[in-house]
Amino acid sequence: MSVYFMASLRINDEKEYQLYLDRADDIFSRYNGTYLAVDKQATVLEGEWDYSRAVLIKFNTRQDFDAWYSSAEYQEILRYRLSAAECDTILIEGK
Repeated sequence: MSVYFMASLRINDEKEYQLYLDRADDIFSRYNGTYLAVDKQATVLEGEWDYSRAVLIKFNTRQDFDAWYSSAEYQEILRYRLSAAECDTILIEGK
């Protein structure tokens, strides 16, 4: 079963966030992660959304996601994202 990692971000430091982006694609692909959407101006249909970016990433399995998120490679770059942006993230199980 696929899982989807969704991040809503308020980026406060573009240079620091770029350090994360510079290595993220390679790491996602090693763990079967695929970007489905990256949007800097999401359309709000209901409620409020005060973020500067939305990201949706698909992983083939929960095991792929767990291996990616806990990997030493990802943990090394995660610090850049967390210091550069306020992040709300969720994991959604697919069918």
